[in-house]
Amino acid sequence: MRTSAPSASARALATSRSSRKPRGIGRGRKIRRTLERGGTGLGQRLNQAVGGWKDVRIAPMFGRWGYFVGDTLFGCFPLREKEHDLWLRLTAGDQTRALRDTRVRPHRRFARRGWIELDVVEPADLGLALRWLHRSHAAATGGGDEEVDG
Repeated sequence: MRTSAPSASARALATSRSSRKPRGIGRGRKIRRTLERGGTGLGQRLNQAVGGWKDVRIAPMFGRWGYFVGDTLFGCFPLREKEHDLWLRLTAGDQTRALRDTRVRPHRRFARRGWIELDVVEPADLGLALRWLHRSHAAATGGGDEEVDG
């Protein structure tokens, strides 16, 4: 029985396969590091602010930071720095007030349930985001439907 040496194309294929990064090492590692740090960029600043509020628990879920009071989800923000859409659940009155602002829009799927979206792209957007996060937190804890500045 005669064995033949691998052809040049077979050797090239084997070399290209061995020089590739194994699956699961790239983007996943970056997300794991983000989780370990408690976020990056504006997400980290939001997490630091919201994490100090009464009864708030922050947990990663489906590529987002989930903001909870008990088992109630009241907001979420993306883990990835490329994404900027903050989702918040408000009372009906607060949702109406929030939607008067041109920077706020109804959530693409859950607007009827009181959810809104707003973009937090630069540090100047944090004030608006924290105001509405505070109202969302108040709604989740059973707080009132008071007027918010802005």
